[in-house]
Amino acid sequence: MRAVFPGSFDPATQGHLDVVRRAAGMFDEVVMCVLTNPKKTGRLPLAERLALLTDMTSDLDNVTVDSSAGQLLVDYCHRAGIGVIVRGTRTPGDLEHEFPMAQANRHLSGIETLFVPADPAHAYISSTLIAATAQR
Repeated sequence: MRAVFPGSFDPATQGHLDVVRRAAGMFDEVVMCVLTNPKKTGRLPLAERLALLTDMTSDLDNVTVDSSAGQLLVDYCHRAGIGVIVRGTRTPGDLEHEFPMAQANRHLSGIETLFVPADPAHAYISSTLIAATAQR
């Protein structure tokens, strides 16, 4: 079974790596898919994010890296033969935000979402925090 771990990964964090490692143990293949959100200005160019993710996951034989822009995630999943969406959650607020999307994705396409709670060691780390710290 194939799963997708979508996100902007801008930048990728140790928390993302923890989630994909755990998902890789549950699925035959996990695709880390960099999604482009037109409402967000990317800090890192897409090519850099893809290269970083490829490097970070080079020891995981069943993890691949891809990107998608301008389409719904469920459409990407159908095209790629993916049946599960993996989402990492750090806080109850993350789950509150992700849960309605998971319900809509299931309603639209039958694709299930697996929520992977963050390892407490990484729960405070976010891409936003990393970017803000880097600008200091």
